Amino acid sequence: MSPHLDALEDGTTFDLLNADDRVDVPISAIEHFSYCPRQCALIHVEQTYEENQFTIRGRIAHERVDSGEQRSTRGVREVRALSLWSDRYGLVGKADLVEFRDGRPFPVEYKVGRRRGVHAALQLCAQAICLEEMFGGSVEAGALYFRAERQRYHVPIDAPLRQQTLEIVEAVRQQVARRTVPEAPNDQRCRHCSLINACLPSLVASSSRLRRAQRDLFRPQPLAPPSDRKASGGA
Repeated sequence: MSPHLDALEDGTTFDLLNADDRVDVPISAIEHFSYCPRQCALIHVEQTYEENQFTIRGRIAHERVDSGEQRSTRGVREVRALSLWSDRYGLVGKADLVEFRDGRPFPVEYKVGRRRGVHAALQLCAQAICLEEMFGGSVEAGALYFRAERQRYHVPIDAPLRQQTLEIVEAVRQQVARRTVPEAPNDQRCRHCSLINACLPSLVASSSRLRRAQRDLFRPQPLAPPSDRKASGGA
């Protein structure tokens, strides 16, 4: 795959280079980078993606959410799998659900697990920034729904969250443009990561173990005796 192509979670491929040759940032990469910059680089720079039980559960849970259907509930119009973009900030992606309340968009992001850290809120904030540009007007809040808790959390889209989101957007852009892959953290984040076998954090985080593995991998094999090579047709 081209170094400037990326794919949404549904497999849709798109070009990360816009008309001004600026790298557009996938909204999903913001959560990846916030959680682990190396994970973000493996996915969006090296185009490496593997599944485990957690990603499979997430994909199945999103099948209905990403149906693209529209409906109205108690006067609130709901649009699922809405494509998002921001020319100003160079963002592309998709919203799980956008509720339109009195014509104003309200993004809702669905997650399978439990609420941990600010990672999902940053992704939600990027969606709000896109919606502001697409529809005009401010988006002051959104929501995160965590299936493991069956709980919906109201998230204010305030100035500190916006600043942190845009800082990560630029960091991801630089990472993709320069094709850099950070060192492995090799900490508690790695245990449930679907990319652990591609990342090999316990190996690459240890210079001595990495050198031993490289020696074993590239150790030259001894040449066969001349008589054996002649018998096999070798020089």
